[in-house]
Amino acid sequence: MSAREFNFDGLVGPSHNYAGLSFGNVASFSNVKSASNPKLAALQGLAKMRALAARGFGQALLPPQDRPNFRLLRSIGFSGTDAEVLAKAAKESPVILACAYSASPMWTANAATVSPSADSADGRTHFTAANLNNKLHRAFEHTQSARSLRAIFKDEKHFAVHDALPGTPAFGDEGAANHTRLCKDHGSSGVEMFVYGRTEFDASAPAPKKYPARQTLEASQAVARLHGLSAGRTVYIQQNPDVIDQGVFHNDVIAVGNANALFYHEQAFADEAGALDQLRRALAGVGADLNAIRVDTARVPVADAVASYLFNSQLLSKADGKMALVIPQECQEVASVAAYLDGLVAGGSAIDELIHFDLRQSMRNGGGPACLRLRVALTDAEAAAMHQGVVMTEALYHTLVAWVEKHYRDRLAPADLADPQLAIEVHNALEELSRILGLPGLYDF
Repeated sequence: MSAREFNFDGLVGPSHNYAGLSFGNVASFSNVKSASNPKLAALQGLAKMRALAARGFGQALLPPQDRPNFRLLRSIGFSGTDAEVLAKAAKESPVILACAYSASPMWTANAATVSPSADSADGRTHFTAANLNNKLHRAFEHTQSARSLRAIFKDEKHFAVHDALPGTPAFGDEGAANHTRLCKDHGSSGVEMFVYGRTEFDASAPAPKKYPARQTLEASQAVARLHGLSAGRTVYIQQNPDVIDQGVFHNDVIAVGNANALFYHEQAFADEAGALDQLRRALAGVGADLNAIRVDTARVPVADAVASYLFNSQLLSKADGKMALVIPQECQEVASVAAYLDGLVAGGSAIDELIHFDLRQSMRNGGGPACLRLRVALTDAEAAAMHQGVVMTEALYHTLVAWVEKHYRDRLAPADLADPQLAIEVHNALEELSRILGLPGLYDF
């Protein structure tokens, strides 16, 4: 059965700020407490969505979440009116206030793990909201993520949306950022590759020493069970602990896959040869050959891959059978990466085109093109069954640009999070957005 891949980009929220909350994310830490530009961040993201939709790629969006998270603040003892809660949090714990204001749901690669209907036992597309329990500022996202997914994919004949796994260290789950689907084409049965950083119940297994491993093997196995995946077409691969300690906090910072191609760094996996062998054998079972595109350390050091987010890119199938690599402009600013990419597209590989975007606002907070999107392969019937109000069109683009211009600030500093007016502005913006998208009741105000 034929299917088309849709990329659901996160619409950057009005509270986009640089709080440096993600230990292990080098870019996020590097820009801590500097002033952000929420308006520019949202417009940069929308420009990317518009351009890819215009090229004929399936493009939609996931809406931002309500901020600040008053439920979080009240659950840990900040009481009173909304303004009083904000004032107390700002005085007693500005870091927690920043957590409550985090706009990190913009990175929808962490919203959920997705298995298309061609892979699942019941023939439905399955979503499991990621619990993101490694970080306070993200651990509350899954409730609204599941709510948004159910609003968009509400037809239970075609879709199943699962709640997040238990929020314990054993089931640390970061969603699609550690999951890649390889296949002959989007509509045929594929191989689902889960990459994990540690094993909860095996103390002897290798693990990083400096930064936390956010995805567990146990979480990946649980998601595969929930989605009804075939054991023979499911592969579990351990991420290299050493690259986690170099700032590779998710697999999508060191590898990206599409169709039968896996574009990856030499140091991505704990056992490179074993990982490729597993994938080749599994893909053979679905009639596909693995196209492994390896980037050697000698050509691109890990530090340069992290600085440029070379692998945190989108790999998209084009109508002519070739692939385009969607990269941030930082890839052109790191000499080793720019030189490698020039050779890649000229060298006759499956990747023959580079598409550049200015995503500097997102990049400074630690997220590139791959972080900003959740991939969902849909048949024609499934695409028709999902809510159409989130599909990017030229008309929606212009409506959302006007909405951003109306509601977003062009400068947001850490001290501004204590301003009660900011909370009102975000609330009003999201109320209007739910009407624009045709999703009344999307937010539990």
